[in-house]
Amino acid sequence: MSSELKAEIGVFGGSGFYSLIEEAHEHWIETPYGAPSDKVALGEIGGRRVAFLPRHGKDHRFPPHAINYRANLSAMKQLGVKRIIGPTAAGSLARDVKPGSMVVCDQLVDRTSGRIDTFYDGPITTHVSFADPYCPTLRPIAISTLLSLDIDTHDRGTVVVIQGPRFSTRSESKWFQSQGWEVINMTQYPEAYLARELEMCYVNIALITDYDVGLEGMPPVSHHEVIEVFNRNNERVKAAIGKIVAGIPAGDCPCHHALQGARF
Repeated sequence: MSSELKAEIGVFGGSGFYSLIEEAHEHWIETPYGAPSDKVALGEIGGRRVAFLPRHGKDHRFPPHAINYRANLSAMKQLGVKRIIGPTAAGSLARDVKPGSMVVCDQLVDRTSGRIDTFYDGPITTHVSFADPYCPTLRPIAISTLLSLDIDTHDRGTVVVIQGPRFSTRSESKWFQSQGWEVINMTQYPEAYLARELEMCYVNIALITDYDVGLEGMPPVSHHEVIEVFNRNNERVKAAIGKIVAGIPAGDCPCHHALQGARF
C-alpha cells in the first residue's frame, strides 16, 4: 500500500469532522468483510497521519444496527492505524452527567442483539480479554485534553449499548439507572471490541446530548433535541480531537498485544 494510503491514528464520527483533516483525500478501502460505511478521508492533523471514517456514512444512511462494524475496523487496520478515537453522541442515565458534558468511558455493557461482533469464527478459538474495554494509554490523554479546554468532563463512566434504532422505554431506562450505569449509546459495541481484536487502541468520548427518558421528571428524548445539542457542541469535540491527536505517543501499548495468550 502506498504511503498516501497510510495513517497511524483513526477517527470515527459524524461527517462534521471532515474539516479536522488538512488536505484530505478520500479513498474506498476494500475489506474481506464488505464495504465500510463510506470512503475514508486521509490527511494530517498537526503533522500526524490520520484516517477519518463517518461510522453512519456521510449522509447518515446506516442506522446503528446496520453499520458494517467489521468492515470499518478492517479498513482502519489495513491503513496501518494503531490508535482509534471514537467520539459519540450519547444519553445520560445520571442527573449529574448533564447534557453538553463529556464522558471518557471506562466500562461498557452490551445490550445489543444479532450484531456480528468478532473476526474470529475459527478454526482457531480466540478469546480476547475485554475486562477493561478502553485503552489505558489514550484515556488519560483524552481526559486531560478535555479538562484543558474547560469542558465539563467525567473521567469515567459505564456506557450501556442498546440495539436501536429506537430509544429506551421508561422501564428499560430505570433498569439501566438502577445498575449505576451513567451513559447510554447505540454504537460502542461491537466497535470498541473489534478494535481490541485487531490490537488497536480505542478511546471513547461520549458527548451527552440529553437525559434518557427514565430520569424522574425528564421529558422523553427526541431525535431533534439530540441533533441540536450535538451540533452546538461539535466545534468543542473537534478541538478536543485535534489536541488528543497531537498528544498521542508513538510508543507501544498493551492493546497492541491483545492476542497474546488469547488463542488455544
